[in-house]
Amino acid sequence: MSQYYSADYLRMLRNDIPIDEVIVAFLNLEVRNHRKMLRFRCPLCQGFHTATNKKTNLARCFDCQKNFNPIDLIMTVGNCGFLDAVEFLKSRINQ
Repeated sequence: MSQYYSADYLRMLRNDIPIDEVIVAFLNLEVRNHRKMLRFRCPLCQGFHTATNKKTNLARCFDCQKNFNPIDLIMTVGNCGFLDAVEFLKSRINQ
């Protein structure tokens, strides 16, 4: 059985679920607040040389130079595929 999500729905998941909320509330990643900036432990390299950008809704690790949107971050931390990550986010926003 294949699932289909519209581009608008995927865009909403990507842009409207705050990346900080994904990091803190959904994934419970280890975080540090540094000069009013949220730093999180990178799920790839385990470093804290990270930041989030509220304007673009992206998280970035400056050590491994990887950008994460909410879906990417769920896929990386959860070691899951795209559809599983979308379903996870869908379940969290429908609570």
